[in-house]
Amino acid sequence: FGLTRDKCLLINATSLGLPRGKTMQEIFPESIVDLSLRVRHTRSELERLQKEVINRVDVFCMEYESAIRSLGGIGFFLGGIGPDGHIAFNVRGSSFYSVTRLTGTNYETQAAAATDLGGIEISRNRLVLTIGLATITYNPSVTAIIMAAGETKARVVQQAIEENKNPQFPASALQGLQHARFYLTKGAASLLTERRYEDLCNAKDIETERADEIVVSLSLSRKKSLRELTQDDFNADRFAAQLLKKTGRPHRELCDAALERIVKKLEKGVGQSRSMTYLHTEPHHDDIMLGYQPYLYHLVRDPNNQHFFATFTSGFTSVSNGYILTILRKLELYLHTDEFSALLAEGYFDPSDTSKRMQDVYLYLDGVASHSQEKEDEAQARRLMRCLVEVYRTTDMKVLSLRVKELEEYAVTQYPGAKDPPDIQLLKGTIREFEVELLWAYFGIEASAIHAFRLGFYQGDIFSEEPERNRDVLPILRLFRKVKPNVVSVAFDPEGSGPDTHYKALQAVAEALRMYEKESGDSSIRILGYRNIWCRFNPAEANLYVPVSLNTLSLMHTSFMTCFGSQRAASFPSYEHDGPFSELAQRIHVEQYAMVKTCLGKDYFLTHRHPRLRAAHGLIYLKEMDLPSFYQKVRELETLTEASPLQSINPGPPST
Repeated sequence: FGLTRDKCLLINATSLGLPRGKTMQEIFPESIVDLSLRVRHTRSELERLQKEVINRVDVFCMEYESAIRSLGGIGFFLGGIGPDGHIAFNVRGSSFYSVTRLTGTNYETQAAAATDLGGIEISRNRLVLTIGLATITYNPSVTAIIMAAGETKARVVQQAIEENKNPQFPASALQGLQHARFYLTKGAASLLTERRYEDLCNAKDIETERADEIVVSLSLSRKKSLRELTQDDFNADRFAAQLLKKTGRPHRELCDAALERIVKKLEKGVGQSRSMTYLHTEPHHDDIMLGYQPYLYHLVRDPNNQHFFATFTSGFTSVSNGYILTILRKLELYLHTDEFSALLAEGYFDPSDTSKRMQDVYLYLDGVASHSQEKEDEAQARRLMRCLVEVYRTTDMKVLSLRVKELEEYAVTQYPGAKDPPDIQLLKGTIREFEVELLWAYFGIEASAIHAFRLGFYQGDIFSEEPERNRDVLPILRLFRKVKPNVVSVAFDPEGSGPDTHYKALQAVAEALRMYEKESGDSSIRILGYRNIWCRFNPAEANLYVPVSLNTLSLMHTSFMTCFGSQRAASFPSYEHDGPFSELAQRIHVEQYAMVKTCLGKDYFLTHRHPRLRAAHGLIYLKEMDLPSFYQKVRELETLTEASPLQSINPGPPST
């Protein structure tokens, strides 16, 4: 493009405003910048230096803004949109008159940045330097382009385009600019009223799922049960009115059909499965439990069912250096004891010894049961010792002691969020594997039934590699051959939504299934698609509803907090919830129950003959598929994700 450094207005936030010879760490030793120093008196020499730096940064921002305006403003702006709807770092609530500035962020933005910065505890304290909304819109002829992909962005896109201008929807500042455009994939555009209505009007046939989605949405918006919806309700909603026109069916018939299908989904959710072999798969170690653990609670009760578990990635990016440090210090307390020396001598720490691995698990859970922190700490120390033997391939106590010291220094000095070297990645992954063994031991599952794949496409980079046949698919195929499953569960996120690894894992499973079906001739395998905290099924999309009682809601949270020590403090949380993932999963189950309860009427669950439905206070939505249906859905996702044409939409005014 012919760009040179002298044509760029750059911001170097690592040194901006610092006195000569000083580092950012010297001026802000705890990495906290207190913006109240702008207006209050300083209390120390350090605060005086900090105030001077903040003032110099403010002057820089003012001059930066002036430089842009002296050039006539921004002519071309290209950006994305954040989980709270921010553009640049103009978070929800930013003034439309905001300019280049040093400012704080909100929780959603901090959570989204946590992985890059090494945890929410770090990103909470980070400030940002950003151009303002007025900087972007100063030039009325600016070409402003926002790109968004995936259903998780659909809500903030809809708010930016369809709501009136409002600081709560920062991207709505672009409304009215002649050359502003949103370029969206189908998923990101899925909540845009006009686009959805146009698609409905152009549809030749209305599928059952689409009809149910419209009828259920009408029920929820009117806060009426399906039995209570009237012809007037349908006429007052243009989607429902168009549905009547398209199908030629009376409103009562549409409502009754939708109600009947919901009831069948619930009955299926409380049905019993016998003598089945389940292979439960997950991209990350807590995906299954956050998706459908309460369902497993009932499946494992029948001893004739067999259950196997497969985790496809090592999950090392979600283990913070701070957590590693706490486990290392526990190990140090036991490392040189006679007991550990004896265990090492007898081969207890052999990584391949499944029975010894389970002894670590039972010692920890015994500690949980007896409220003995000492037992829990010893179990964690034992498992970390086993992991060190595996990673560094040695049982020499001197070498292992040296490794512990090196790892402690690494955990203290490494910049949070930096990519770990391979040995640290592997070590962090083994810690996550211990957590998943703890979880399934709750249900009596032995470690031999738990398969940790550590597939190679998961590298810890911003964008994961594509799965490869020999490296990523064949290991899954070999497990299919060994297990011979009747049911395979998969994380089944929609287009471009959820972590990137979910989609890559789905690709690998689908390819392995195709190969297994071809060589075995077994086309009877059922697929159980699940979603968890990253995205949801709508009620019409799912075809299996599992009731969740207060007891199983509590079990999910308790087991998460007990087993997933690396996730307990939620260093890498969801932007939707400031707390552990298990609390967000609980909330989702409760919200899904409320939707179905509205559709069926408030007394449906209360008076039902089945005790599990009477006890329900949450619902899990699942999508069961045969192999042809599963392959078709995967192909659709491949088309949407890899070759999706971006749709151009002018963001305003809202009436257009």
